[in-house]
Amino acid sequence: MLLEFRDIHFRFSNKSLKDVIDGFSMEVRAGEVVTIIGPNGAGKSSLLAIAHGALKPQKGAVLFEGRPVAGMSRREIAGHMALVSQASDVRFPLTALEYVLNGRFAHAGALGFDSPVDVETSMRALVETDAAQFAQRPFNELSSGERQRVVLARALAQEPRLLLLDEPTANADLSHQISLLSLVKKLTRERNLGAIVVTHEINLASEFGDRVALMKDGRLLACGNPQEALTDSLLSGLFQAQLIVDLHPLSGKPRVSWAVTSDV
Repeated sequence: MLLEFRDIHFRFSNKSLKDVIDGFSMEVRAGEVVTIIGPNGAGKSSLLAIAHGALKPQKGAVLFEGRPVAGMSRREIAGHMALVSQASDVRFPLTALEYVLNGRFAHAGALGFDSPVDVETSMRALVETDAAQFAQRPFNELSSGERQRVVLARALAQEPRLLLLDEPTANADLSHQISLLSLVKKLTRERNLGAIVVTHEINLASEFGDRVALMKDGRLLACGNPQEALTDSLLSGLFQAQLIVDLHPLSGKPRVSWAVTSDV
C-alpha cells in the first residue's frame, strides 16, 4: 500500500469542540488516481496537509509504504510525495524554471547547487505540463492558470511516488483542466505513481478518478469506483441539492447535472 490514513482525527486547537477530520480512514495504491469531492469545509485540504506532514493529527496515523509520515524529515517527505496547492506570488523574483528547480531540493547534493540532471529534469517537467514556453518568464507575471501548470511541473520535478493535488484545475480553462488531469492519469500509469486529487468539479472527478471519495464534516461518506460512489442519493445528500446522475455516452462514466425547477 502506498499511502494509508488510519482513523485520523484532527482539530486546529485543543479548545475546538469539533474535529476538522473525524475518524478518516482510506488507502491509496500505486498506479491509481483517487479524487475527493465534498462541500466547502469538508476537510479536504486539511487532509492533504496531514498526508504531507504539514499538520499533525491528534489521533491516528498516516503511513507511507508502511512507515509513519510523522517520523520522516521534511527532505524525506519531499522525496516521496509532492503537494500541489493553489499558486500564489513568490517572495523572491524567480523565473518559472528557477521556481521548478526549487522543487529538486530533496535530490540536491551537499553543496546545494543545481546539477545538469536537476535542470534537465525540471525542463522535462515544464514540457510535460505544456509550460516550457514560460521557463524564463518571471513566475509572478504569469496568469493564474499558467502558474498552476508551473506548480505542477515543480511537483513532477521532485520525482515523487505520490502526488497530492488540491484544486489543481481551479484557475484553468476547460482545455487545460482536461490536459492537466489527463497528464496526472497518464503519469500514474507510466510511473506507477499514486495521486489524490481534491476538486469541486464532480464530472472531472468521475472521468479521471479510478476511485472517488466523498467527504463531509471531516468524515468519509463513501469511496469506490465512480459508478459506486456517484449515485443520486449519495450526491444529493452530500451537497444538499437535487442532483441527477446518468452515464456519459462516450466514456460510460457517471455524469452529474443539477435538477432545475420551473421556479428558478
